[in-house]
Amino acid sequence: MHAHALSALLQLSSPSLPIGGYSYSQGFEAAVDAQLVHDEASARQWIQQQLEQVIAQCEAPIWALLFDGWAQQDWSALSLWNDWFHASRETREIRQETEQMGWSLVKLATNLDWGDTQARNYLLGLVVATLPIAHSYAAHAMGIDKQSGLAAYLFSWLENQVMAAIKTVPLGQMAGQRILNEVRRHIPEVCELAWARAACQPPRLHTLSPQFAILSSRHECQYSRLFRS
Repeated sequence: MHAHALSALLQLSSPSLPIGGYSYSQGFEAAVDAQLVHDEASARQWIQQQLEQVIAQCEAPIWALLFDGWAQQDWSALSLWNDWFHASRETREIRQETEQMGWSLVKLATNLDWGDTQARNYLLGLVVATLPIAHSYAAHAMGIDKQSGLAAYLFSWLENQVMAAIKTVPLGQMAGQRILNEVRRHIPEVCELAWARAACQPPRLHTLSPQFAILSSRHECQYSRLFRS
């Protein structure tokens, strides 16, 4: 990868990216409260299962479809998959998460003049800009190839999950790094699965994750919590 694209990739996947990812746990905090996660081993298992059985089945293929939409300037496809993803968010807090993070990334891309004016105006005109459409836009606008862009998206998700584990289980920093080191090894195969699912006609998207939805619903009225999801 050229140094320019690499530096752009590092910026996009940096935990300092001001889009608020640190304030969400995507059900992890509720899993701890329900005692489904209670130590390093169960945290690693939970995060890996979420990556392979939830993210890989829907969110990652949607990101792939949206990246292709930006590459082809296919506005109808972009609207379709952005709306589809938003409609697939089963609880209020999960919808609000993708809305807030997506809009924050849109504002960042606008302030930094990422991409061409036509594409940026389209993005700004969306009623709801989910995180996948905003992130795939940023990756394409910054000259990041689709494989690296999706890997960065997944790694950012993984890093947020590990930080949630450190704060809520709680775990030490070394335990967090062990989880990160183990689960990140599965990102390449998740990327391959995502591209394969996106290439099917129609795309193979699977959103059934009842335990995740129930935990998210319970988290909305959890008595005490650190995270917004």
